[in-house]
Amino acid sequence: MSAPDIRLRPVAEDDLVMFRRFVTEPGLIGLDWTGFRDAQAPARRYATDGYLGEDDSRIIVEVDGTAAGFMSWSAQGFGVSRYWEIGIALLPDWRGRGIGWRAQAMLCDYLFTHTPAERIQAATHPENIAEQKSLVKAGFTLEGVMRAVEFRAGRWRDGWMYSRLRNDPPPPGL
Repeated sequence: MSAPDIRLRPVAEDDLVMFRRFVTEPGLIGLDWTGFRDAQAPARRYATDGYLGEDDSRIIVEVDGTAAGFMSWSAQGFGVSRYWEIGIALLPDWRGRGIGWRAQAMLCDYLFTHTPAERIQAATHPENIAEQKSLVKAGFTLEGVMRAVEFRAGRWRDGWMYSRLRNDPPPPGL
């Protein structure tokens, strides 16, 4: 079986339907569901900058010509240094097919090519084994546990932090 044709592209107006689903359908975004959100916020953000901002952006993960989900990146800092934190949300039908790790690796290549960032990081939930495997396949290294970093489902929970540096070896099989 051949690898799916994965492409990263800017958000289009038709993608706003998917973004509204992620903020109004409980569980669609998995463990990242934090309750109902403003369903019109995606359209307002799209009208502002098409989701391509200086400090935070989103792009669509397209598989064989179909929008499968989206990826985001946002500027973070430590002292005077700046780096990116990325995230991914795939629709349920596209999960478990090897799309996520490939898309994350592609986004890292894009950010390392078009920005001077030395570091890209991604956080995940300790119980999200699939995402942990995806990050490792995409060339990320587990750095450690962030204690009580997220309030979700009525309590504070830990998170796991992964990173990829500019000079880390690229993931095999991309």
